[in-house]
Amino acid sequence: MAELDDDITERDDDDYSLDPRVVDAILDAVGDGDTATIDELMEPLHAADIADLLEQIGASERARLLKLWSRGIDGDILSELDDSIREEVIAALPHEVLTDAVRELDSDDVVDLIEDLEEPVQERILGALEDSDRVAVEQSLTYPEFSAGRLMQREVVTAPEHWTVGEAIDFLRNAKELPDQFYHMILVDPRWHPVGYVTLGKLLSSKRSVPLKDITEDSFRTIDVLEEEGDVAYAFNQYHLISAPVVDENDRLVGVITIDDAMAVLDEEHEEDILRLAGVGEDGSISDGSLATARQRLPWLVVNLFTASLSAIVISQFEATIATLVTLAALMPIVASTGGIAGTQSLAVAVRALATRDLTRSNARRVVLRELGAGVLNGFGLALILGIAGSLIFGQPLLGLVLGMAMVVNQIVAALAGVLVPLTLEKFGLDPALASGTFVTTMTDVMGFFAFLGLATVILL
Repeated sequence: MAELDDDITERDDDDYSLDPRVVDAILDAVGDGDTATIDELMEPLHAADIADLLEQIGASERARLLKLWSRGIDGDILSELDDSIREEVIAALPHEVLTDAVRELDSDDVVDLIEDLEEPVQERILGALEDSDRVAVEQSLTYPEFSAGRLMQREVVTAPEHWTVGEAIDFLRNAKELPDQFYHMILVDPRWHPVGYVTLGKLLSSKRSVPLKDITEDSFRTIDVLEEEGDVAYAFNQYHLISAPVVDENDRLVGVITIDDAMAVLDEEHEEDILRLAGVGEDGSISDGSLATARQRLPWLVVNLFTASLSAIVISQFEATIATLVTLAALMPIVASTGGIAGTQSLAVAVRALATRDLTRSNARRVVLRELGAGVLNGFGLALILGIAGSLIFGQPLLGLVLGMAMVVNQIVAALAGVLVPLTLEKFGLDPALASGTFVTTMTDVMGFFAFLGLATVILL
């Protein structure tokens, strides 16, 4: 253990990932049934690191670790767990441990914890809450999924709009219970409408006699309880919000959303886009089993199988050309693969710009023309290289010309497809990341083969 501690202290200060040596040491202790060593190794770990540990190890090791670890799971660890193993971990916890864990959490964390669980598990967690907390969570669950109502926490720190700094500070000091995290004191009128908020920094640095309404923040804005959570996250990022009050249809305060929850939504949306672009589903996790992984990926592989057949059909139309000049068969992948890479580059930029709302109807034409220009320039640059290489290697200047011309055509197709496909999907209300990759790859492959073999048929034969 002393040697392991010395090794850990030698790690780079910027290396925040879970040390594999710690994982190995914990697994060895689990295998030996050494509770004392497990407790010693787990004690300094952050809740996020413990969640990572539970996600990285196998199901049997996970169950044995939870049984041997004397401290056990708390609320912070539960909220950090990946959805793919959360239900399994909850099922392994004794009732008293689960009760203590969920009672530590704010209402928004409890909602996030249970909204995707099976109903019996939901009831088990709700049953562990105090009556007032259970009512708050159940009310949040009545709002649509992925809405601000699901994202907000019900614990809010408020003050009448006519209070002074001194009255607010006295209230906070005497309050029996406050949220674990809050950044603003929200000012409300007699009808419980939020009218402004004050940061804790301003509150502590102002004189007691100063009215709260004199030190409110200009960034104040409210969020409708039915607002889509992606729009909420965008607002936080766009306007640099730390927290924002949530209001119902009557503009009454019902909760508050904090920056950590908004940034978690942004992170989830970016992760989903990456997974969708790769065609592996939006819920892929390293803790998933082989069957679940295959089930997520197979549909897109089948789709790709059919789209790839279009390329095969195009190639089959030029059998005579390929038979006459077999060299073409070796060169075809160069044109198609280079176009696929260029299309992916353009697609990645476009999908990200749509997600961040930098690509809009007002600037779409300019972006399309920019990508077209880049495609033309890249095409001619690659055409020059391939044309010279084809002429020198194969001793056929016309073959080099065909390669270069096909490359220009496919680079233009790739650049345009990479931006126009996600724009079209967005226009029809579809997720641009969902199927763009398949369409763009198909277009660059089909057009690459068609341009190369078609030009070869016209020029070389």
